[in-house]
Amino acid sequence: MINERILGYTDRLSAAPGDSIAFKVSAPLPGKYDARLVRLICGDDSPEGPGLKVEDVASEFAGSHKARQQPMQPGSFVWVTARHPFELANFTLQVMIWPTLPGNGKAQGILGNFDAATGSGYALYLDEDGCLAFRAGGNAPVSTGVKLLARHWYEVHASFDSGTGRVILGHKAMLPYHGQANTVSHTGAVPAPSGEGGRFLIAAWNDGKAAAAHFNGKIDSPRVSARALQPEQVARLRGLPLDVELAPYVVAAWDFSRGIGTVKVTDVSGNRHHGRTINLPTRAMTGWNWDGSEFNWQKKPAHYGAIHFHDDDLYDCGWRTDFTFTVPDGMKSGIYCAHVSQKSADGSLTEDYIPFFVRPRRGTATAPLALLIPTASYLAYANHQMPSSWWFEELSSCKFTTLNEYDRYLEEHECFGLSVYDDHTDGSGVCHSSFLRPILNMRPKTDLWQFNADTHLTDWLEKKGIPYDVITDDDLHAEGIECLRPYRCVMTGTHPEYYSKQMLDALQSYTNGGGRLMYMGANGFYWRIAYHPGLPGVIEHRRSEDGMRAWFSEVGEYHMSFTGELSGLWARNGRPPNMLVGNAFAAQGFINAVPYHRTPDSRDPRVAFMFEGLGDEPIGDFGIVGGGAAGWEIDRADTRLGTPPHALMVATATDFPDSYHWVNEEMNHTHSAVNGDTCPRVRCDMMFFETLNGGAVFSTGSISYAGSLSHNNYDNNVSRLTENVIRRFIDPAAF
Repeated sequence: MINERILGYTDRLSAAPGDSIAFKVSAPLPGKYDARLVRLICGDDSPEGPGLKVEDVASEFAGSHKARQQPMQPGSFVWVTARHPFELANFTLQVMIWPTLPGNGKAQGILGNFDAATGSGYALYLDEDGCLAFRAGGNAPVSTGVKLLARHWYEVHASFDSGTGRVILGHKAMLPYHGQANTVSHTGAVPAPSGEGGRFLIAAWNDGKAAAAHFNGKIDSPRVSARALQPEQVARLRGLPLDVELAPYVVAAWDFSRGIGTVKVTDVSGNRHHGRTINLPTRAMTGWNWDGSEFNWQKKPAHYGAIHFHDDDLYDCGWRTDFTFTVPDGMKSGIYCAHVSQKSADGSLTEDYIPFFVRPRRGTATAPLALLIPTASYLAYANHQMPSSWWFEELSSCKFTTLNEYDRYLEEHECFGLSVYDDHTDGSGVCHSSFLRPILNMRPKTDLWQFNADTHLTDWLEKKGIPYDVITDDDLHAEGIECLRPYRCVMTGTHPEYYSKQMLDALQSYTNGGGRLMYMGANGFYWRIAYHPGLPGVIEHRRSEDGMRAWFSEVGEYHMSFTGELSGLWARNGRPPNMLVGNAFAAQGFINAVPYHRTPDSRDPRVAFMFEGLGDEPIGDFGIVGGGAAGWEIDRADTRLGTPPHALMVATATDFPDSYHWVNEEMNHTHSAVNGDTCPRVRCDMMFFETLNGGAVFSTGSISYAGSLSHNNYDNNVSRLTENVIRRFIDPAAF
């Protein structure tokens, strides 16, 4: 139960004038809570930072609202729409399963309409010890007493005859081992299921209106028959088409290889007892019959008939709306938050800033510059648990891990959904992330990574009086190049790491068409993702082949279920970031940052505008993020990977400590010689080059860069250089 703090989220991240945004709030204390609208200029309230800067904005929702607590219900499953056809007297439940957490001390539902709240219905499930079990109503269950092996395929079944009260429970290992109980059959007796039961669920059972006893692992080819079949008959219904003799008894036979890119679950028995997935379990998973002959599920979907369910999947909290806001005409584009707060009896305050982004009307601009907010990357990191779960983070950063307020809260409340940097409870990697839930690290006053770090850019733009519009990755994906056309210059955030094909195509078309791009970060355009074509607010990512990965996709599961596209690195998809911005991810280290030094290329007349007013001093030997302008994650030029031959490396940083680690996708084998040659690979390059039709690209190659802009009251060489670039980039004169 969420009982310590007020929390909220919106039904959309980006809104234009005329668009309505719904705010969903869970308030822990009875009575009222207060809400107001603020424009966020800077979220960095750290001792070294510019300070939290917000402006109050008039809104109809400002004031007090009735408090209510709203539940979090993680865990994925399939809900079958029909209910009464499964109120059976005699029946057989059969399915192929690949359990990942057998014996975790919790019951895990597989098939049935059992309702724990009423003690009615029936269920085939794994018991607390990881043994196949069957229960009818509130009666004592029947178990095989044999624990299943994790990450192995089994055919499991339960046949019940109401006339005799006999249940035959059994499993067969699809990969038999010597000395193992590979085929198990157990006969027991239970009374007939009492009551009507609840909804028919796959991978969970009912607990009143909620789902409980979530299954961890893969499920493939579920079948329900209105007859107590013998074990030898069960095998005849395993495949498709259904056995002709037994087909008339089949109530439902679900084929998970159909509609892989949707939430639909298709019954192929002819009875049309279809269902839908809840909380987005992972589809396009290798099934029990996958033999390695095809790695793309679109070419052989019958081998991808498994769905991987997890007890911590979460797509949409489904909270009720507390208040709405319609963006008025003339509202300034920027980052906004609904600030909600409650005071307890002792005067302590609990608060939340719920962010959203206001853009101009589609097809228009109110400024020559657009700040492209990397919302896809925000989702990739949403509610990540890296500080506590990545044991090697301390090794890579050479410092002790510290947990901030948000890290600690996520540790104590395992219900907020995960990031694509996390593992599920069963150790499998997280493929999906959505914004239809509170995202605690997409807030001001958090650590200087992603969202909060990007407010260093808005803070600097406001200080310099440079007009700008805000657009988001969501807008870019949906609208493509049309989203960018109104702008002379587009500036990225500090870490635009995750990109869909539509987004990458749009930026490349923009620069080829004469647009100017300022890449203000590093490790950008690195991983390929997909947005769901029908569901709002969710991305998918698979970590295939190589890269600096948090986890590994299973063999055969590299193609995304949403679109069928091969995921993984954009470089492995033939689109290295160098082709777009001149440099690409080279190394990472999180202990300190260093300054850039000018190169001979910086004397080229083509970039004289950039260095106006600057001398030969180090650029950025100061900064909030690591103490320098080049650091945290850094990019490097490489013509072999697509850096344009006419690109200028105008400044570079090489004085990085050993705690900076070279990206593993460039290693043929592991070794310690990652630095020290005549062209060090652990290097941060600042780049400039012209593009077709009078455009240009400027790349900082550093996540730390924006943290140096505010130094010395914004009067420093990083600030000066950036202003020189942006003034020239918004100048309509062609390069």
